[in-house]
Amino acid sequence: MSSNETEHKLRTQRARNTHGNQLKGKTDAAGFLQIWQHFDADDNGYIEGKELDDFFRHMLEKLGPKDKITGERVQQIKKSFMSTYDLTSDGRLAIHELANMILPQDENFLLIFRREAPLDNSVEFMKIWRNYDADSSGYISAVELKGFLKDLFQHHKKNIPSRKLDEYTNTMMSIFDKNKDGRLDLNDLARILALQDNFLLQFKMDASSQDERKRDFEKIFAHYDVSKTGALEGPEVDGFVKDMMELVRPSIRGVDLDKLREVLLRHCDVNKDGKIQKSELALCLGLKLKSLAQ
Repeated sequence: MSSNETEHKLRTQRARNTHGNQLKGKTDAAGFLQIWQHFDADDNGYIEGKELDDFFRHMLEKLGPKDKITGERVQQIKKSFMSTYDLTSDGRLAIHELANMILPQDENFLLIFRREAPLDNSVEFMKIWRNYDADSSGYISAVELKGFLKDLFQHHKKNIPSRKLDEYTNTMMSIFDKNKDGRLDLNDLARILALQDNFLLQFKMDASSQDERKRDFEKIFAHYDVSKTGALEGPEVDGFVKDMMELVRPSIRGVDLDKLREVLLRHCDVNKDGKIQKSELALCLGLKLKSLAQ
């Protein structure tokens, strides 16, 4: 265990001892959902600003007499808990951070997602998407989400009763199905899996220098060519299309991605093998550099 992990573990234990671990075990998945929806008042996926003060004031009301609650006490307990549970140190609570704070270990169904390495590549994300969008509808239905959760729990050797699996599925749908149509879109699943920022955001799309454009292209292609075959195929194409389109359209649907994928292949897959070779993508992007020829 690293020194940072040890320090965080000690801080967590101290916070739990200080407050008697009084928050844990007070709610289940359904109760957690109510708390989250109440305090994430603007539905932006975080409890922050005044929402955060309101949450810690509510917490103090649950832990002791209301007449002893002051603004100073609210700030003290907020500072104490945020130093332990605000893992990203951004001054706000994401949903998994709140779950770590108030859900008991055996009820923290969101913890299962945080045991995996963070998804920093849209290719890996698209592999999951394609696998669980079983009917290729461009959406993840409640039944497909349930299958995903079941597989994830089994992967971690956790036996979840059917009743609990249904409860967790319903809770996840209630939290992440933003337009309430009973299914999850690409962006909804990205929130669940905490997909990191679009890889392409770090590059200047209007770079004019040939050397600069070549250097950027090499980094970009290497990022999406996860299989290291020298060609993008399957979810590698999906991941590239997703990130490219999100630069101009922040929220794209699964059905839109399928259409855009077809367009890219039609224009860039010169030899029609269903893949995009490195030289083909370079040509498609207007990079006529001899050094990129395969």
